Amino acid sequence: MPDFSDQDEFVREPDDRARKTTVRGRLLAARRALPEDRRRQAAAAVRRALGALIEAERPAVATAYVPVGAEPGGTDLPDALARMLHPGGTLLLPVLLPDLDLDWAVYAGPASLTATGRGLREPSGRRRGPDSVADAALVVVPALAVDRRGVRLGRGGGSYDRALARCPSALVVALLHDDELVDELPAEPHDRRVQAVITPGGGLLRLG
Repeated sequence: MPDFSDQDEFVREPDDRARKTTVRGRLLAARRALPEDRRRQAAAAVRRALGALIEAERPAVATAYVPVGAEPGGTDLPDALARMLHPGGTLLLPVLLPDLDLDWAVYAGPASLTATGRGLREPSGRRRGPDSVADAALVVVPALAVDRRGVRLGRGGGSYDRALARCPSALVVALLHDDELVDELPAEPHDRRVQAVITPGGGLLRLG
């Protein structure tokens, strides 16, 4: 996984966006190099911790996403998460809009997912509007890394920064591989922080 010990290298770069690009490239390369058995083991461990969190929080509405490639949780994360919710619970999944904002629709099983551009799979049901994320008590988000302040590094589109601005009272949890929780990441003023992370080895960790 990436070595973040050379933090002074990042300090010398004047632009936080350029620093993010540097870190993002390292993280993506490390994920691509993960063996398939490591991915499966990580997915199972992340789901166990997520199940324990859902049992404790009992959210009536939660959001998740369909992982791509080596993203933690595995490609059938929504199906596993939907089974974890208590009877009557609702799982919302994102729909990427042309301006990179996120709309939301209810997950209704694997057959409800359709392939779209960028390698994504999205729910095909009725869209509820970008503001519907505010109904969620638990928001599960993708991340390439998170630091111990809760600063989240995504893929650079800003989609989740906009979405998280609409649900300030939700518990926001990022799913990571073990080496992706780091001491510090470059941050910009618009970045929305997460309150917790789940890693395969560490389980749930609430951040300061």
